[in-house]
Amino acid sequence: MREYLLTLCVTAAVSYLLTGPVRKFAIAIGAMPEIRARDVHREPTPRLGGIAMFGGLCAGLLVAAHLPNVGKVFELSDEPRALLSGAALIWLLGVLDDKWGVDALVKLGGQMIAAGVMVMQGLTILWIPVPGVGSVALTSMQGTLLTVALVVITINAVNFVDGLDGLASGMVCIAAAAFFMYAYRIWFGYGLEAAAPATLFAAILMGMCLGFLPHNMHPARIFMGDSGSMLLGLVLAAGAISITGQVDPDALKLFTGSERAAVHTTVPVYIPLLLPLTILMVPVVDLVLAIVRRTWKGQSPFVADRGHLHHRLLQIGHSHSRAVLIMYFWSALIAFGAVAYSINSASVWIVLAIVGLSAFGLGLLLMPRFTPRAPRWAEAFVPPRYRRQQASAPAGTVARTAAQAPSAAGDSEEPREERTPVAAGLRGATAIGGRHPRNW
Repeated sequence: MREYLLTLCVTAAVSYLLTGPVRKFAIAIGAMPEIRARDVHREPTPRLGGIAMFGGLCAGLLVAAHLPNVGKVFELSDEPRALLSGAALIWLLGVLDDKWGVDALVKLGGQMIAAGVMVMQGLTILWIPVPGVGSVALTSMQGTLLTVALVVITINAVNFVDGLDGLASGMVCIAAAAFFMYAYRIWFGYGLEAAAPATLFAAILMGMCLGFLPHNMHPARIFMGDSGSMLLGLVLAAGAISITGQVDPDALKLFTGSERAAVHTTVPVYIPLLLPLTILMVPVVDLVLAIVRRTWKGQSPFVADRGHLHHRLLQIGHSHSRAVLIMYFWSALIAFGAVAYSINSASVWIVLAIVGLSAFGLGLLLMPRFTPRAPRWAEAFVPPRYRRQQASAPAGTVARTAAQAPSAAGDSEEPREERTPVAAGLRGATAIGGRHPRNW
C-alpha cells in the first residue's frame, strides 16, 4: 500500500506543479477558444491541462518502475508500456484538438488507433466471466473489437461529462478510487498478480486528477481540454480491461469452491467493469442520452449542445458548485455502492444504506435553492455563505455599514458603498453571471 501511495503522491505533485506553467504556455500560444453557446463560463479560459496530466502519468510510471514491489509489474507484464503508448497517441491528438480543432470523425479514428496500439502490446480482453456459466474465452478478433469498443465508449463518456469546472476530474477521481479498492482487494485479498497492473493504473489516475483538480475548481483557471479528458478516459478503460479481461475466474475458485461460485462472487462488480457502467454510470448515461437526443433531432451525435445532465441541473436552479457536488454524490454512491455490494452481497444493511442515500440525493435534486448552514463549531472551516451569522444578518445592515465607513483614499468621488468588499463582490457577481454569492 505504501508504494501505491507514494506513486499517487508523486503523480499528483507533478501534475499540480506542471499545471501553472502549462497555463502560461496555453495563454502564450493562444489556446483560449472563444466562448461558445453551450459554455457556462463567462471569460475565455486556457486549455491544454492534459499536458500536465500526461506529465504526471509519465512521472508516476517512472517512479513505480523503480519500486521493489510495484516495479515487478513492469517485469512480468507489458501492460504499463501498452498504456503509455496508447496514452501518448490520444494525448497528442487531444493537444492538436485543443489548439487547432480536429474533426469529430478524425478524433474517433484516433481513439480507435490508440486502442489498437494497446491491443497489439497485450492489453486486451481475453475472456468474459458470465454468471452461471463461468469464463467464456474470446477469439482474437472478438477480444480486439470488444477492447476497442470499451476504450472508445469510456473516452467519449468522460469527454461528454467535461462541461463544468472540476466535474470530469472529480468524477474520474471518484471512479478511480472505487476501482482501486476493487483491484487492490483482488490483488492482495486473493493473491492474484494479474490484478497488479490495474491497481497501479488506478493509483496513477487518482494522482492525475487530484493534482489537476485544485486548478480546475470553480472558477477554473485552466481547462483540461480534450487532451486531458480523453487521456483520463483511456487510463480508466485500460484498468478495466486489465482486471476484467486478464484475471481468470478459474483462479478465484480456489477461494470460493467452484468456478461458478467465483463468478457469482465477483459479478456485482465484474460485469460492470467490463463496460465500466458502474464506476462511470453517470457519464455513460449522459453519453447515451446525448446520442439519443441528437439523433432524434436529426443531428450528428458529435454535435455539442446544452442538454447534458449538468446543464439540466443549472437550468432547474442549482448553482455551479452545487451541480458539481450533486454529480459527485451520485457517482460516489453508485461506484462505492457497487464495490461494497461485491464484498458482501448478502448484507441487507448495504442495500438499505444505498436506498437511503438515493432518497437523500433525490431530495437534493428537488431543492435547488436550499442553502445548508454549518454548526457553530464548524463555521471557521466552511465558506462564508454557509455560516449562520451571515444568514441572520438584518437586511440593509451591510449597506448601512458600508455607507458609514470612511474612504481609504479620501479623494475619490465613487460612492463609498460600492468600494466595500461586499458590494464589490455583488457587483462582480452581476458582471460574471448575474447571481447572488449565496448561489455560487
